[in-house]
Amino acid sequence: MGACMALCSLASCASCLCGSAPCLLCSCCPSSKNSTVTRLVFSFFLLLGTLVSVIMILPGMEAQLQQIPGFCQGGSTIPGLENHVNCEVIVGYKSVYRMCFAMTCFFFFFSAIMVRVKSSKDPRAAIQNGFWFFKFLILVGITVGAFFIQDGTFHTVWFYFGVVGSFIFIIIQLILLIDFAHSWNKIWVGNAEEGNSKCWFAGLLLFTFLHYALALTAVVLFYVYYTQSDNCTEHKVFISLNLIFSVIISIISVLPKVQEAQPQSGLLQASIISLYTMYVTWSAMTNNPSESLPPDPTPSTPTNAPGQVQWWDAQSIVGLVIFLFCTLYASIRSSSNAQMNKLMQTEEGGGGYGGEGEAGKDGVHRAVDNEEEEVTYSYSFFHFHLCLASLYIMMTLTNWYQPDTTTQSMQSTMPAVWVKISSSWLGLGLYLWTLLAPLIFPDRDFS
Repeated sequence: MGACMALCSLASCASCLCGSAPCLLCSCCPSSKNSTVTRLVFSFFLLLGTLVSVIMILPGMEAQLQQIPGFCQGGSTIPGLENHVNCEVIVGYKSVYRMCFAMTCFFFFFSAIMVRVKSSKDPRAAIQNGFWFFKFLILVGITVGAFFIQDGTFHTVWFYFGVVGSFIFIIIQLILLIDFAHSWNKIWVGNAEEGNSKCWFAGLLLFTFLHYALALTAVVLFYVYYTQSDNCTEHKVFISLNLIFSVIISIISVLPKVQEAQPQSGLLQASIISLYTMYVTWSAMTNNPSESLPPDPTPSTPTNAPGQVQWWDAQSIVGLVIFLFCTLYASIRSSSNAQMNKLMQTEEGGGGYGGEGEAGKDGVHRAVDNEEEEVTYSYSFFHFHLCLASLYIMMTLTNWYQPDTTTQSMQSTMPAVWVKISSSWLGLGLYLWTLLAPLIFPDRDFS
């Protein structure tokens, strides 16, 4: 809690200096749009909560967390674990759950009150783009209150909330990656048509080859390390199916009819999706409680040693990096892909002012209001996305652990495996649909 309050104090000092998005920019900052600044600040709140959660599970923090009233003093009150659990293990787990519970409630509250905001003329838009100090106080208040929640069935129930929310967020991550790949492909192809075509096309070819090479290397390593024993049938099926599906979407993405209907489709997008699919497959297999694991793996289940609620195995670190990228991209994105804009409930170039902000008479740069005519993104959906991101961070930092009465620790379970694998299949199906939909429904506008 000391680390939490220290970080909170720093952010509070920064927040109390200004009350709305336009005044968040200083003279040394570039001019920007009001909508972009607002999304970045809310994303900062999420990243701040993530940082606090990471600190709470660092070795050495368990002694400080046990000083919180009710945190394992005299034994746990989780059903089945009374007086049988190592407090040095469970306090980090409980702290991350409560911190992420607070962030989820915070963003869900704003998602609910921002439903159907059409422009900055709506009184609720002022709440969205201002009052940062009070928003920060609300988040701190919810966080403090969350640490007084009695154990009971809280962790079990919240675990399943985390499973469902993370499933949806993994799909959103894939959508953002598809959007990023489409934008990347369009920009580089456009540059190739205007200038040195060989250089830009060589760049596209290089990154496409790199993504496929990494995906293929991952498949080989999976077969080597995750299919060693006879009881690894599930892993063999997961790897084989996702390899086949990745080949299928790659072939379909370059078919002449698909290229004619979807000129922006190509191997770059398919390679990124294939690589992400292999990451999700890897993440699922590391959560499998069976014995089909690589020899001498990075510990993925905590022991009874002090502070061993660990998340810093390789797949969790990669997942955190992807999460940070997608969160930042969702905050600054201005996509040129029409289908992704519809899916993510955003508009390209929406708003009353399309230009950049200008410096005022005092020389200080401000964020201009570019949403007087219409909002450039769905306020409600953006907060819902951050709400799901909070649940995903909770599951990632706790490595999808669930209380286990037999081992008296936190263990991975099969629901985590099936959630990740099914999300990879659903994501592949979603991308395949974006390729085939214009062919199946030629009368509809998919431009």
